[in-house]
Amino acid sequence: MGELNTSIQYLSGVGPKRAELLRRELGIETLSDLIHLYPFRYIDRSGITPIAQVAPDLAYVQLQATVVTRTLYGPSSSIVSQETDPIHWGAVKRLSVIVEDASGRMEMVFFKGIRWNYQRLVPGSTFLFFGKPQAFGTRMNLVHPEVDVPQDGALTQGTLTGVYPSTEKLKTGGITGKVMNKLQAAALSLCLPEIRETLPEYVLRDRALVSVQYALKNIHFPKDSYALQKATRRLKFEELFFLQLSLLKQKYIRSRGDRGILMPKVGPDFHACYNALPYTLTGAQQRVIKEIRADLVSGHQMNRLLQGDVGSGKTMVAVLSCLMAVGNGYQACIMAPTEVLAQQHYANIQKYLKPTSVRCALLTGSTTQKERRGIHAALEDGSLGIIVGTHALLEDNVVFRNLGLAVIDEQHRFGVEQRSKLWNKGPSGQNVPPHVLVMTATPIPRTLAMTLYGDLDVSVIDEMPPGRKPVQTMCIGENRRPAMYKFMREQIALGRQVFVVFPLIFESEKIDLQNLEKGYEEIVRAFPLPDYKVAIVHGQQSNEEKNFNMSAFVAGRAHILVSTTVIEVGVDVPNASVMVIQSAQRFGLSQLHQLRGRVGRGAEKSYCILVKDVKTSKEAQERLDLMCATEDGFEIAEQDMKMRGPGDLEGTQQSGLPISLNIASLAKDGQLLTEARRYAEQILETDPRLEAPQNEPLLRELRKDKYEIKDYSKIS
Repeated sequence: MGELNTSIQYLSGVGPKRAELLRRELGIETLSDLIHLYPFRYIDRSGITPIAQVAPDLAYVQLQATVVTRTLYGPSSSIVSQETDPIHWGAVKRLSVIVEDASGRMEMVFFKGIRWNYQRLVPGSTFLFFGKPQAFGTRMNLVHPEVDVPQDGALTQGTLTGVYPSTEKLKTGGITGKVMNKLQAAALSLCLPEIRETLPEYVLRDRALVSVQYALKNIHFPKDSYALQKATRRLKFEELFFLQLSLLKQKYIRSRGDRGILMPKVGPDFHACYNALPYTLTGAQQRVIKEIRADLVSGHQMNRLLQGDVGSGKTMVAVLSCLMAVGNGYQACIMAPTEVLAQQHYANIQKYLKPTSVRCALLTGSTTQKERRGIHAALEDGSLGIIVGTHALLEDNVVFRNLGLAVIDEQHRFGVEQRSKLWNKGPSGQNVPPHVLVMTATPIPRTLAMTLYGDLDVSVIDEMPPGRKPVQTMCIGENRRPAMYKFMREQIALGRQVFVVFPLIFESEKIDLQNLEKGYEEIVRAFPLPDYKVAIVHGQQSNEEKNFNMSAFVAGRAHILVSTTVIEVGVDVPNASVMVIQSAQRFGLSQLHQLRGRVGRGAEKSYCILVKDVKTSKEAQERLDLMCATEDGFEIAEQDMKMRGPGDLEGTQQSGLPISLNIASLAKDGQLLTEARRYAEQILETDPRLEAPQNEPLLRELRKDKYEIKDYSKIS
């Protein structure tokens, strides 16, 4: 592995200065890093365009032309005399070169490298000029074209030229597209001989894939478009396959090896709660409870992700799961990301537990010392069956007698290390972890779920409880505000309540806070006391203030709640029938969908009004149109990922992909990801530890640092 790990600075044409630039701008430190930086598009240099056919709307053109004249210009377009020897280069600001072919004449313009280009572009000599055409007055020109000498009087360059990621600093430092191509060629000639095949022979054969050496050579310098296609498919498949193999290998080993708490019974409290429900569970809820039950009786530790759109009934599933744990003599905890959500869960769970004998408590930052002491004691002696809480549950002095099930709500809001603390609170003396049920109301596209949670079993509640009415969504401009206020007054007169949300994207953004406060003042003017009461909630308030205002709205004492996205997750106000989202173009699709899910929880018809600013981009308008067209959270999530890429989706940045993808895209390569996952499953079915001789290359590749995924999968 000598050449591959060589520092980039020792490559011809780099040196310490450029090496530092490549490291800082693109994260490239070694030759291996460089050859794994792939072009993001290609320019076709297979043809010659006659000068007469050059137009400003062409992306790039390649001309073969002869130099006619060259002129040096100083400031204010004055001509610098070429008769003087030496030429005063300091006075030169621009070089203009007129070239011609059989069809016409055109200008090449240079503002940099003037002396070198002047000396090289001698009248009468023929060159290949490549660049982006632009109109200058009535003439066409190329500014700073790439200039090459035709070999043997004909074009022999490769037909497709790779374009690499770049920055202004790289260009200023002399690392242009042409230089990057030269560096890649030099690095490949050094490294290709020592690159080992990462996939076994049988995988290449089964999946009809080219070798890694062929792929690397043709991804950078494609022989033709067919060779590029084969190279791209090979490299994408490899990335997605190893990503899935690394996740699934952990899952297979754990499911076969990890001992889990055996919970064979359902218990009387489960039956008491289930039989007292005033409604029938949906088919999806029943299916998920069966899947959880199968995990609890398997003898292996449960690691299940429960996905369900806003209002699909995940909390009910969580409560029944907790009651199964209690029925087997264990304790259960439900951890929520915010105090408001924890309190709401607690209030709902208390209702569900009425027909049972199970004790439940709430532990948050606001719990008093006296209450804490009682809760800690009841957890330690086992008399407390279910505890609902926030991060407070992770404190060292919270000790369970026998925690058997941990339910984590909206898990992406908790750091991995925090979650691992919960993992270590399993039943003392048994050395077995608690079962883990992770819940999220943020619909995750299938391809992303397979990647972020590839080692978890996934359950989906894809059915809404009967009686939930669709939320009517409309998008309006600022000019419709008076009509909107009239509509809000009509709804309040009918006894309904209204959310008004402002985009405080980052809590520190002063301008957003000002907008929120200005918006609040405007609404107070439009809805004055004593007829209307308006509450306000945002992240800059103290917890007491936040809870007081939120509680006033939940209890119906305030007609309107003006807030930031702190109300996005979990707040349940069945009487709220209108959700107004200000500057809606600034939100992502998933976030808009979450906010819309705050209404439509009662029996009345509900509305979501998206208010867009005057300046709304085409992409933002597409998002708003999609929101008006569908309520399906999974469809919205798929579209969101296509529009914004997986890294921007809420929650995924904290979770991070297990490995970085250089060429594959979760948004665009869903079919290939499914194929790669199925193939990885097939291999692990017969050889879960990859010990068979033919799988030696796979094991060798998975041992590399980039696949060293911290085994927090059990609680992520």
